[in-house]
Amino acid sequence: MAEDVSPELDTRAWIRGIPALTGVAPDAPTEFPSTPSALFLTWLRQAVDGGVTEPHVCALSTVDDTGMPDSRFLILKDVGARGFWFSGSARSPKGVELTANPRASLAFYWRESGQQVRVRGVVREGDEQIRARDFVERSVTARAVATASRQSQELADSRDYERAVAGAVDSIEADPAFVSDDWRAWCLEPESVEFWQADPGRRHLRWLYRRTSDGTWTVTNLWP
Repeated sequence: MAEDVSPELDTRAWIRGIPALTGVAPDAPTEFPSTPSALFLTWLRQAVDGGVTEPHVCALSTVDDTGMPDSRFLILKDVGARGFWFSGSARSPKGVELTANPRASLAFYWRESGQQVRVRGVVREGDEQIRARDFVERSVTARAVATASRQSQELADSRDYERAVAGAVDSIEADPAFVSDDWRAWCLEPESVEFWQADPGRRHLRWLYRRTSDGTWTVTNLWP
């Protein structure tokens, strides 16, 4: 079988030559709020104002029943005192994995501002009201796909998918308040949140929030 990569190409040198850390970081914080969610929202607003592309997109990492890590990108839905909210189907790989092991992490990377945020903690399901609101706020098509799709299972015929979605669209248009039984709103309740700010010379800045036993937070300056 032919090699996918030309033997004349030094892939390590080529990858190393790809430009990195090209963003322009804002001024480093001089004061830190008492909670990581407050600092995160400040950074998120700065990212939006600074033109960062889709700053609410993040990578969710979970672990399957064999201990193998699994990651995918999704959209952050909300941030509050309790934690960081996202949603999806209980039948999806992330839903199955979170049921078996509710510990997870979220990672944000904002290239234009040279910033990262890493969140680690325990994931808990939101109540019926939060779950319903999250589902109903989606577009009809998005709700239909979420209802009809057997996410990540083998699809033998794409026509089956089209028929299932079309049927779900009809059902949702007939009952706009419909909420899929499988839909979940999850909250990652953080135990630690790390904020990272890039420096082209690799003198990066890092700050770590850790939750204490009484529910308050400590902030530590870390080595880069």
